[in-house]
Amino acid sequence: MNAKVIAPSMLAADFGNLQRDTEMVNNSDADWFHIDVMDGHFVPNISYGFPIIQAIKKHATKPLDVHLMIEKPERYIEEFAKVGADIITVHYESTVHLHRTLTQIEDAGCKAGVVLNLTTPINVLEDILPKCYMVLLMSINPGFGGQKFEDITYNRIKKLRQMIDEQGLNTRIEIDGGVTDKNIKQLVAAGADAFVAGSHVFKSDNPTETIKKLKALANG
Repeated sequence: MNAKVIAPSMLAADFGNLQRDTEMVNNSDADWFHIDVMDGHFVPNISYGFPIIQAIKKHATKPLDVHLMIEKPERYIEEFAKVGADIITVHYESTVHLHRTLTQIEDAGCKAGVVLNLTTPINVLEDILPKCYMVLLMSINPGFGGQKFEDITYNRIKKLRQMIDEQGLNTRIEIDGGVTDKNIKQLVAAGADAFVAGSHVFKSDNPTETIKKLKALANG
């Protein structure tokens, strides 16, 4: 089983103090930087693009886990790789030729993953799983930080973990949305092993301690 990973979402960082918050993550028990890219089309919100990712990469000492909430992500894969993405995940719902897009990510030198929206059936991944370094399950509706975790996620994790195990794969399961110290142990028990935490980390009184607690709970 994979070691459990904590990936603070930089969408919740203070953009007036981006270097400070990047260095906080560097110096914490976190494993990855989670980078949410939104285009205002696939999701209603717009987040940030290449210059911000470059700015984070300049100071980051840990991998960049780039989550593309954008239509037709295949148009930009090489560019995201160039500005520093280490892992690129694309929504199943956002691209017509998913296999080709994952191949494009691999060819650009990054690890490839697929994201499923909250109610997209797990079984759509059956044939593509062997190509996935990671599957990210949305535990909220994508587009905005700070939303409440949806409990249907637990069963979805179990179904996905069973499918991964049946195929004899080592694919990671990442959870994005409403992850806190109150539910992370239950998420691990269901079969998840990577966790995005935004508001819970950056809006806490001590983000470094919050990350440390999440990491300890996940791996306890």
